[in-house]
Amino acid sequence: QVQLSESGGGLVQAGDSLRLSCAASGRTFSSYAMGWVRQAPEKEREFVAAISGSGGITSYAGSVKGRFTASRDNAKSTVDLQMNSLKPEDTAVYYCAAGRTLGRNNSSYNYWGPGTQVTVSS
Repeated sequence: QVQLSESGGGLVQAGDSLRLSCAASGRTFSSYAMGWVRQAPEKEREFVAAISGSGGITSYAGSVKGRFTASRDNAKSTVDLQMNSLKPEDTAVYYCAAGRTLGRNNSSYNYWGPGTQVTVSS
């Protein structure tokens, strides 16, 4: 069982940066791939980024590649999402999720945090 909690969301202007963090409970954090998924109003959840258990492999959605960076600290059981050059279309609730395999589909993840709101004004 893994419990996740995101933090770091907020209201920023276009072009600004924001760093999200996700803290995980449990003793086997490094065995889980971690994903970031977002959901904008009236839209389905959308894959953003994922990072392998060791942190050596990352995957990004095309819409955020080059702007967002996922990283993790297994000693602290945390995973971060650094978001640069934010755009209004990045506005969404951002969720971190944990799963046994690295994936771009929601079905890859078994555990989800409650989410944190990111709002980017133009």
